[in-house]
Amino acid sequence: MKENNLSNLMKIPIHLAIIPDGNRRWAKEKNLPTFEGYRRGYQRGIEIGKKARGLGIKYLTFWAFSTENWNRSKEEVTYLMRIFKDLVDQNLKEALKDEIKITHLGRKDRIDQELRDKLAKAEEKTKSFDRYYLNLALDYGGRDEIIRAIKKIQTIDNNSLIFSDDNFNRFLDTHAIPDPDLIIRTSGEMRTSGFMIWQAAYSEWIFYPKYFPDFTSADLEECLKEFARRQRRFGR
Repeated sequence: MKENNLSNLMKIPIHLAIIPDGNRRWAKEKNLPTFEGYRRGYQRGIEIGKKARGLGIKYLTFWAFSTENWNRSKEEVTYLMRIFKDLVDQNLKEALKDEIKITHLGRKDRIDQELRDKLAKAEEKTKSFDRYYLNLALDYGGRDEIIRAIKKIQTIDNNSLIFSDDNFNRFLDTHAIPDPDLIIRTSGEMRTSGFMIWQAAYSEWIFYPKYFPDFTSADLEECLKEFARRQRRFGR
């Protein structure tokens, strides 16, 4: 009831995107293994997802792994892929219970077959849901997405394509998803890192100082209150 009251009192974003940054630095500052930072971040993501749904946020996107993250050590990448498999399994359980449609954003050719199959299974089993939407951006980069979209366009008869914003949107990973209203990046880093370059043209950004494992439901509410205070003009 408390969450519903909060959402009734303020403007809630339709689409919230989160860049859950700072897991490694959180672990380092606490003299813990890097993997523990990722594990705590994974748990935090599940908690924040539930909170977002409770507040009535219809679309939620997590940027789990960028196209540049492959440059990390093999050991770290292997561990992350294992975490992502657990993440997909856990979110699928939640999705089937709460009617959440799961969508994978990003490349599918570089992740291992088991993870690819799990993502495909989650998308298939939840494809008819329209109550909530969870987007997992995994092996995703804004520039890479645009390049892939252009390559798709090059395979069709360009003479039949009337080029416009709407038509270009059709070739993006997010073609069925509204642009993010609010993007939160944790850890205090104040850069976009190329996240949703096309879609974020008029998104509101909040660069939150806490590392993601420390980002609580109360912190999310604080960000939403800040979003509600802003005047969005969309260039007008």
